[in-house]
Formats: sequence, structure tokens, C-alpha cells
Amino acid sequence: MRALLAALAFSLSLPAAAQTVARTGIIPVLGVAPILIVDKEGWAKDAGLDLKFTTFESGPLMIQALASGTLDVYVAGVAPLGVARSKGIDIRVVTSTAIEEMTVAAGVKLSLFFKPGVSSAQALKDFRAANGKPARLATQPPGSVPHTTLVHWLSQVIKADKADFEILPMGIDATQQALLTGAVDGATIREPTDTIVQQRDSRIKIVALGGEMFPGQPGTVVAVSGAFLAKNPDAVQKLVDGLVKADALIKSNPKRVAPYVEAALGKGLIDTATIEKALASPASKFAADPRAIMEATARMQTYQVSIGTLEKDVPLDGLFDPSFYIKAAAR
Repeated sequence: MRALLAALAFSLSLPAAAQTVARTGIIPVLGVAPILIVDKEGWAKDAGLDLKFTTFESGPLMIQALASGTLDVYVAGVAPLGVARSKGIDIRVVTSTAIEEMTVAAGVKLSLFFKPGVSSAQALKDFRAANGKPARLATQPPGSVPHTTLVHWLSQVIKADKADFEILPMGIDATQQALLTGAVDGATIREPTDTIVQQRDSRIKIVALGGEMFPGQPGTVVAVSGAFLAKNPDAVQKLVDGLVKADALIKSNPKRVAPYVEAALGKGLIDTATIEKALASPASKFAADPRAIMEATARMQTYQVSIGTLEKDVPLDGLFDPSFYIKAAAR
């Protein structure tokens, strides 16, 4: 017995296994929920990872951190990664988290013109005629998924007259506030902002969902730097295992995971019930398989070139590494 107790005391005195710090960039949208769940459930710790989160206002801003080598894990829209690769940044998408996230919200004044039987292009035209100015539409910076999908919706889907709208790039939080205060007439937003703004002002309308804006719209992904992956392949595999479990948990038990998301994104201003409602929203489409967005990502990149937000098509070979997902899904 004495020997057993001595052995136990020795084992307790040993230092805990070292955790690999993973500097992780996220944007404050519901699409980052899976990695928040991985952290809060303790799965990252089990994988030997210490996720250190930094919040960014958009994917393009996160690219600067990737370029400087101060970020290991990127959790944001896939579109800016084409820009990253064009600058020689080695980054690999290991999972998707959500697709068709973006929506178009019409503010209080603009929503009056979106009526049954009236096309979206006509609604924008009628707004300009009534107000003597184009509708001001907020979105994130050029090169981001929100900006790309908004421009695609306006020009390719509803074919709106360019004189009827003005696009104003701004951060995610600023977009929400501008929409609620009437500083802009409409915006591209994602959950949980969709739910939040409609709860605060029921006159705000969602006038287009992501699938309408850009069919199969690739959204938030989890990507890791080539250097981090080379040093920590086993940890990355365990991270992806957790992300796949988190995707299933969101779909099966949103009530359980809502507090995790609220703690990270709520900033004390959003209650858990709102997050739970947002998780079940028609605008929330969680999907982990990165292979499902590869074709749509290529289409989006080609479109970005056509509108001048990407210099040239960048070969996508090497950007996606679905091998980690395939192993995780087979477990």
C-alpha cells in the first residue's frame, strides 16, 4: 500500500503534458460555432491544443495576421484565402463549418419597398425614386465572402441598376449598428445578427438568403497554416475530429451548445435563447465536409477576378486538404 501511495504521489507531481498553443483567428458570426464548441467541450485540450482566440472584423483583415506569421488557425470565410495564396501564404482548409450563411437585410425604410409581386431590383429603384438617393448597403471589405456575394446578388441575380445602390464596406459590428440605427438602408449579415436585428426591430426584413445570393455559397472554413500543420499533424487530426463531432452536436442538441457560443459572441448583450434560435435559423446551414464547397469556391474565385477584387485565378490544388475530414468522418 505504501508503495502504491508513493507511486500515486509521484505521478501527481509530474508536470501536465505540454499543450501546443494554436493562435486562432475568428470572426464574430455563428459559422465559427464548431471551433468554440471544440474548445468548451475540452476536445481541443484532449488533442493537446491550447486555442488562443483573437477576434477579427473580417477575413481579409485576418490575412494580414497570416502573412505576418502571427496566426496558426483561420476560422472565417473561404474567399480571402485565394488572396492569401496569391501572396505565397501556405494555408490549408481542413474543414468547412457552414455554407450559404449570408443574407441581405433591408432596413426600416428600404423594407417598405420590398413587397409581394415586386422584384428586388424594382424595390431598389422605387426606393431611389422616393428618396432621391441610392440605397446604402453595408458589407465587409472587398475580397470577403459578404462583399462578393452581395455584388453577385445585385449584378448577376437581380440585375439591379448601379444607380440604385451604393456599397459601403465596414466591419461586422459596425454593420449591425448601422442597420439598427438607420445609418445604412440595408446590409449583408449572418447569424446571429439576423436574429438579433429582427428581435430589436421587426420592421427589418431578410430579403434574400445565401442560396439566392450565390448558389452553394461557400462560407466559413477552418484552415491551418502549412507550418503549423507540418509540426502538428496529429493535433490537427484530433482538432478536425472534434469539429466533426461539434457539427453533429449543433444539429442534434443546439440547446446544449448555445451557452458556449453565447459566451464567446454574446459580449453580455445577447442571451442564450437568442443564440439557440439563431442556430436553428433558416440562414444557418452547418456543413463540415470541405469537399462540398470546392467547386463553389472555384466559381467564387473566378467571379472575384471578374469584379477586380482578386488579381487572377489561383490554382486551388493544395488549398483544400480533405484527408483529415475523411478520417474523422470514418471514425
